[in-house]
Amino acid sequence: MTSATASGTPVITGLYTMLIPTALFALFGSSRHLVVGADSATAAILAAGLAGTAAAGSAEYVALAAVLAFMAAGFLILARLIGLAFMADFLSRTVLIGFLTGVGIQVALGQIAGMLGLAGGGHGTLEKVWADIQQIETVNTHALSLAIAVLAVTVGAKRISPKIPGALIAVIGAITASWALDFKAHLHVIGAVPRGLPEIGLPHVDWSWQLLGRLTPTAFAMFVVILAQSAATSRAYAARYNEKFSENTDLVGLALANIGAGLSGAFVVNGSPTKTQMVDSAGGRSQLALLVTVVIVLMVLLFFTAPLAYMPEAALSAVVFRIGFDLIDLKGMHRIYRQRRSEFWVALITLLTVVVVGVEQGIILAIVLSLIEHTRHGYRPKNMLVTPTSSGIWRAQPLATGSQALPGLMVYRFTHSIYYANAQQFTEEIGDLVHQASPPLCWLCLDAAAIDDVDFTAAETLRALHSNLKNKGVRLVVAQVMDEMRKESHYGLQRLFGEDVFYDTLEDVAKDYRQQTLKQI
Repeated sequence: MTSATASGTPVITGLYTMLIPTALFALFGSSRHLVVGADSATAAILAAGLAGTAAAGSAEYVALAAVLAFMAAGFLILARLIGLAFMADFLSRTVLIGFLTGVGIQVALGQIAGMLGLAGGGHGTLEKVWADIQQIETVNTHALSLAIAVLAVTVGAKRISPKIPGALIAVIGAITASWALDFKAHLHVIGAVPRGLPEIGLPHVDWSWQLLGRLTPTAFAMFVVILAQSAATSRAYAARYNEKFSENTDLVGLALANIGAGLSGAFVVNGSPTKTQMVDSAGGRSQLALLVTVVIVLMVLLFFTAPLAYMPEAALSAVVFRIGFDLIDLKGMHRIYRQRRSEFWVALITLLTVVVVGVEQGIILAIVLSLIEHTRHGYRPKNMLVTPTSSGIWRAQPLATGSQALPGLMVYRFTHSIYYANAQQFTEEIGDLVHQASPPLCWLCLDAAAIDDVDFTAAETLRALHSNLKNKGVRLVVAQVMDEMRKESHYGLQRLFGEDVFYDTLEDVAKDYRQQTLKQI
């Protein structure tokens, strides 16, 4: 309901988003936990994108919102066809903790105005907080008292048993008290909510390429948020419960959910962290919980919309505040700080971006930071030398030792795929090893067990290295290379070096080296 208000659409559309869209994702999605429905991030983008286009809450506005849902679905289908689900792989556990904590802080702070009975104001989180501070003298004590009572019920229920639906009890109690004690005389209530099911059909707009072109930037922004936020939320809960899910399947489910939203007169839906947390707190652990949610919403739409009119906004804000608070993972942030200080700063930057700038920007930054962290590991891999022990086991040694497997034979292990960013490091390290070797090297063995790809730059580097070593009287051989790298890749190593330089094992290298050395003697 709060998302519907934020989007500029009628309250009833918030319920519609939890009907057909949620059911479609439950049936066709993969994640056992992700709850698809209205969300504050996409709601804010919707409101900003349609500002000045149509009057908020009008029939035209609602119709345009439905068109945006169809367009977002189109982008999601395209993403599935071209395989963009892989983007979820670049959301590390670190950024997920920072992201969800930032969302929790943003959601919680955004509900303060409602809990205090203030008019609110501002768009960003900081603007909202500042607006609340400026209005602090006008606090509605009735709203504050009710919010505290709702929080007490939700917290108390959770402490007694996590299975007790504290939020539901608090909401029913607030509605009952509002009806009995006429709360609307003292604080804001939701007001009348239409009864019945949504009308199914295409939105009534003047369809044209001009209209679609005008809405495309907004639809694309929503698509990015849906793709990233849904993946981030699914990843976070899958990690929490040590489960798996399919990003590709979820893309299909999200696309169908948004088609359902467009057909039922609702607005764009996505994987909602707050709604997911709400269902998770109630004990939901599968799609069955989503279908139960759909049934409950259906019953409300058919029979119980009248009582919703008495719902105090302060009570609803308190429930959402509690949900946001539960998303804040300070223990996780502290754990990252203690174990991996550099990753903590990544999580903190993600958190601050979500809170200060916005969820969509926080998501994009989270992906970028994860990519940078991934690139950093591959850019400067920690390579090593490998030498045999007296028992015949090969062990890694630091490069600085200059250790040789046998006099004149050095085994160099590169621990990453070779590409343009680390090709120079590869060349420099081998050059230094050859130059400083004592005794001088006859053979240099490249242990390629970890090399699963060689790009164009790296292939040229390998070709030049092979030639330079040959000129210095050093034979370059390769061991433990993957078959696809040896023969099948476009820049296959066999093509670069020939067949006679390859060995299956390091033992074979050492054996052949000994034989070649004896022949020379």
